[in-house]
Amino acid sequence: MTETLSPIPELHGVTPEQFGTEVLPQGRPVVMRGLVGDWPAVGAARQSAAAAAGYVRRFDAGQPVETIFGDPAIEGRFFYNDELTGLNFERRPERIGAALDELLQAEGQERARSVYIQSVPTPQALPGFAEENRLPFLPPSVPPRIWIGNALTVQTHFDLSQNVACVVAGRRRFTLFPPDQLPNLYAGPFELTLAGPPISMVRLEDPDYERYPRFREALGHALTAELGPGDALFVPYFWWHHVQSLERFNILVNYWWNEAQPGLGSPFDALLHAILAVRDLPPQQREVWRGVFDHYAFKANGEPVEHLPQQARGALGPHTERDRARIWAMLANAVGRQAARRNGPPQRPPRR
Repeated sequence: MTETLSPIPELHGVTPEQFGTEVLPQGRPVVMRGLVGDWPAVGAARQSAAAAAGYVRRFDAGQPVETIFGDPAIEGRFFYNDELTGLNFERRPERIGAALDELLQAEGQERARSVYIQSVPTPQALPGFAEENRLPFLPPSVPPRIWIGNALTVQTHFDLSQNVACVVAGRRRFTLFPPDQLPNLYAGPFELTLAGPPISMVRLEDPDYERYPRFREALGHALTAELGPGDALFVPYFWWHHVQSLERFNILVNYWWNEAQPGLGSPFDALLHAILAVRDLPPQQREVWRGVFDHYAFKANGEPVEHLPQQARGALGPHTERDRARIWAMLANAVGRQAARRNGPPQRPPRR
C-alpha cells in the first residue's frame, strides 16, 4: 500500500534557523534526516536494543507510567473491539524498567503481546534524559515525551499541536494526510477514542473500499516515509498521521507545542458546542449561521468590526486577560442554564 504513495519531502543538515524560517512557516511535513543522529540515546540504539534499554534505565525515576498492553492476537494493531463498545487493549500503569524487561524478552518471540509506553514526559519519568539529548529548535518549555514499544500500529489520527518526532531506536513508517482529507478518512466516535483525538476507522494496511469508498481519494493526497535512528519528522498541526513501528524494539521521542495564545480554549470544545447548537437547526437557519461564523470567526470578509471604535468592540475586538475571563464566565453561565433546563429543577431531599 505505502509503496505507491508520494514520499514526504526530505532535508539534510537542518539548522535551527532553517527550521524556523523554512520548515515551520510552510506548514507541510518534512523528514529531517540525521537531525538527532548525535544523541547518546541514538548511539546506544545503534549498538543494540539491550544497549538502548540500558541507556534509558540510567535515568529511570522508578515511577509507574501509562502503558498499554494488547493480546498477541491483535498483532500490534491498536483499535476498537468488534462491537465498537470498547478497545482491543488495556491501559494501566507500569514501571519503565519492567516494560523494558518484557520488551527485550519478547524480541525473539514470534507472537508476543503488544507493550507500549506512550507519551511519557521525560523530565518527570527520566530526569536528565533531555539534558543529554537536546533539540535546540524548540524552547526549553516544550518538554520531550518518550514512546517505547515493540512492533505496533497506531491508527490514523491528528493532534492539535505541531509535532517533531525523533526516532531513537528501530524504524518507523509514517503515513500522513492533510487536514482537508477529513471527509475521506471516516473519523470515529468523539466519546470513545484510543488516546484522545478521534481516529480514522479505515485500516491503512487493509482498507475496506466498499464501506469507505472515499478513502481512495484520501490516498491520492497521502505522503509517506520510513525513518530510522537519528531521523526526525515534522508533523504540522492537525495533519492526520498513521504510524507503524517496524521492529521488535522501538523508541521515539517527540515534542508537541502550539503557538496559539494561551487562554483561547480548545477549538474542539467549540466544535462540540456548535454541533449542539447549530448542526440540527432547520437548513435555512443553519446556512445563516454558516455565514455568521465565516464573517466573525473566520474573517472571510476581512476585519468584521473595523467600523466600530475600539471602545465599542467588546467581545468582537482584541481580548485582554480580563476580557477572556468575562467571556468564559458568560459561556459558563449560558451552558449552566442550558444544562439546568435539560436536567430539570434540582431534586429536593426526601423528608424524614
